[in-house]
Amino acid sequence: MARKILAAGNWKMNMTPSQAAAFINDNKEAFANDEVDVLFCVPAIDLPAALAAAEGTNIKIGAENMYYEEKGAFTGEIAPCMLDDLGVKYVIIGHSERREYFAETDEIVNKKVLKALEHGITPLMCCGETLTQREQGVTMDFIRQQVKIGFLGISAEDARKVVIAYEPIWAIGTGKTATSDQAEEVCKGIRELICELYGAETAEEIRILYGGSVNGGNAAELFAKPDIDGGLVGGASLKPDFSKIINYK
Repeated sequence: MARKILAAGNWKMNMTPSQAAAFINDNKEAFANDEVDVLFCVPAIDLPAALAAAEGTNIKIGAENMYYEEKGAFTGEIAPCMLDDLGVKYVIIGHSERREYFAETDEIVNKKVLKALEHGITPLMCCGETLTQREQGVTMDFIRQQVKIGFLGISAEDARKVVIAYEPIWAIGTGKTATSDQAEEVCKGIRELICELYGAETAEEIRILYGGSVNGGNAAELFAKPDIDGGLVGGASLKPDFSKIINYK
């Protein structure tokens, strides 16, 4: 069975709750496509409003981050049980901005992935290299390390539930995009690593997204690649034109 394309939006620190609800309500018909899974990962404060606006539609709502403890003295953090209580079933983990600005390590990412799976929340685990790492030819070495540590202690059964998002850091918010062949090369390498770790069946089931200036003009070419199963989209997911990515065919 072919893997279903996932068009996932990462809103980052954009949109108030009222803006989030209005955006979804105004565009839900344009975003309707039963052949594509549609997901918006929104700021924590927007979750209730976004969930209410998306009710009864094909749009799923996810979080942009969560902590790996159930509760405690972790001011400002969000527990997985809080997301679960709201009905949130997706969460972005290990985005390059979290790694860079908030010092998240591969080990922290692993703890978060394990905790999300424990609560039945699908983690979108991010990985990606810098421009320097690409120019030095160590892209796959770096990506393999991120993925191997991120999946530490995860069973084959649970591994299939994880979505991996490959986002070259040099192509996020820069207007630069890896060519479809460059994106496919890394996504294929990730799938080969999953095959090494868990076997061919798990590798065939797991979804691998490409992120980095995905737009309506390049989505079809990217999503046509055999190892790219959709996109994790930043700025373009904040606009009605996101419908062009969802309806890429």
